[in-house]
Amino acid sequence: MTAQSNITSESIESDLRYLQLLSRSFPTIADASTEIINLEAILNLPKGTEHFLTDIHGEYEAFQHVLKNASGSVKRKVNEIFGNTLREAEKKELCTLIYYPEEKIQLVKAGEKDLDDWYLITLNQLVKVCQNVSSKYTRSKVRKSLPPEFSYIIQELLHESSVEPNKHAYIDVIIKMIISTRRADNFIIAMCNLIQRLTIDSLHIVGDIYDRGPGAHIIMDTLCNYHNFDIQWGNHDILWMGAASGNDSCIANVIRISMRYGNLSTLEDGYGINLLPLATFAMDTYADDPCTVFTPKMSFADASYNEKTVRLITQMHKAIAIIQFKLEAAIIDRRPEFGMENRKLLHKIDFEKGVLVYEGKEYPLQDTNFPTIDPADPYRLTEEEQELMDKIHSSFMNSEKLKKHMRCLFTYGGMYLLCNSNLLYHASVPMNEDGSFRHVKIRGKKYWGRKLLEKSDQLIRIAYFDEESEEDKAYAMDFIWYMWCGPDAPLFDKNKMATFERYFIADKELHKEKKGHYYTLRNQEEICNKILEEFGASGPHSHIINGHVPVKTIKGEQPIKANGKLFVIDGGFSRAYQPETGIAGYTLVYHSHGLQLVQHEPFQSRQKAIEEGLDIKSISFVLELNSQRMMVKDTDKGKELIMQIQDLKKLLVAYRTGLIKEKI
Repeated sequence: MTAQSNITSESIESDLRYLQLLSRSFPTIADASTEIINLEAILNLPKGTEHFLTDIHGEYEAFQHVLKNASGSVKRKVNEIFGNTLREAEKKELCTLIYYPEEKIQLVKAGEKDLDDWYLITLNQLVKVCQNVSSKYTRSKVRKSLPPEFSYIIQELLHESSVEPNKHAYIDVIIKMIISTRRADNFIIAMCNLIQRLTIDSLHIVGDIYDRGPGAHIIMDTLCNYHNFDIQWGNHDILWMGAASGNDSCIANVIRISMRYGNLSTLEDGYGINLLPLATFAMDTYADDPCTVFTPKMSFADASYNEKTVRLITQMHKAIAIIQFKLEAAIIDRRPEFGMENRKLLHKIDFEKGVLVYEGKEYPLQDTNFPTIDPADPYRLTEEEQELMDKIHSSFMNSEKLKKHMRCLFTYGGMYLLCNSNLLYHASVPMNEDGSFRHVKIRGKKYWGRKLLEKSDQLIRIAYFDEESEEDKAYAMDFIWYMWCGPDAPLFDKNKMATFERYFIADKELHKEKKGHYYTLRNQEEICNKILEEFGASGPHSHIINGHVPVKTIKGEQPIKANGKLFVIDGGFSRAYQPETGIAGYTLVYHSHGLQLVQHEPFQSRQKAIEEGLDIKSISFVLELNSQRMMVKDTDKGKELIMQIQDLKKLLVAYRTGLIKEKI
């Protein structure tokens, strides 16, 4: 039976227009045949390694280091390749070089007496590591990853064996010439970057790149230039996307959180947001106000801040918080369908008594100085506040770097992703107590499960992009704020966001935010299977991957839930959460042999990693081991390639039966 025997003439004739288009790329029988052979070969390679990270929260140094060391994979490969032939210290030096080649070379030059000998040894070691990490890819894929400057030379070194006597001298001469022409530094850097790139085939970020830590903009720069990645939006990402869309409530929230964590660098250095108007307004308005409850969490902030700067941040923090409460009330009034009337609290303040009257009970306020609130009209912005917000709004709208990063988030991001039987979303799929999907009304129509996430995705995009329908745009702009703090929002799913209470009320009962039923139901295997089926995933190797809620490892909580059907991989990448979790984040690694969870210890600093070789200490746990190695043909990409092969086979039949003529 021939390869094309199952292809009917009817199927070819119905696809004839498409096949004619395909023939432009493969104009001859030889071209189509070669591509079929190439694709069939790719199907039988091991699947590429996927890495899953979540809740990075601006911790750019730890994030970049995890990418550079591939969550410990580089170190493991160095150990496998060199075993006992290198000392531990030598293997550590080689790993540090692979992670930070530019900086490490400068340190070596400062202390190495025989530099040419070091170059010779190091280049040979790097070639071995590079051969290992490139072995699961086609030559074509590796070639596309190479820097043009050294492409030919690296190909020669990777695909020739020095064991063969005839090739040993050839490779030796190549390496010696690299050294003698003084190209060794650049070549080593290129090899190290290639190793980093090939060790992680694809990167999945399961939400919350922004807020708390100091370098979300640096993380976004890294991602925008990364070779293969996707993002499932988190609630903090949505907040920034709302701010970039022009929603003033989101803008106020973004600034407030930045003040809360003493993090001005992302706003000012990263995106060029002019905070001077806010500083001036805050100093004038709260000149004699200690603003004690608004003191930033400086343990996680820039240690270089002096007392005067901390005082200014505290005043700015209070100023923007009060503005935020007023702006949010306008959305709540405008959208009664959001059901958030209970989040309007300024009118419940008894200003004379200094208490909040909430559900018939009086709660003393921890701060009673409200110079910008008119008790008769508490949600009205003063002229100065409105002028301030106009200036800040303009600053957000005119930030070119912010626009670039938002385009990246929209292009490579979404509310969820189904990839190789794994369902990725940041927080929840809202559910009722009985395990049924919660029906959420959006503009008069009910959505639930998969359709709710898809409708949310659509509205978020309308908020940023749509310039045609003013009504649709206005609703989407309000909805993007709802996604941040709305009770039925898939990215929040709590009864309330108790921002006001945490600042002003000492009674912690009012601080509590009751989580939706999803967060307890997801511990049940049958519920996870129900959700997976809703999104089109099934089978023994399908999983849900979440972030959002830090796993309190220090209290014995486990990231693996529902008999292995769901993984919560928020392990405290953010320093702010590490006292709660006891660790510094997880990486979920999905390679051809199975699933592995890597648990990280806190990262000290990039400088210590370079100078002292202090790598992140990580512990690996095998979650699922495949009985047979997973190949490309077993993946989503493999299904696409199989369809391409089928189309090319149809094209061959069309050529051979004369329906399409070869273009020789």
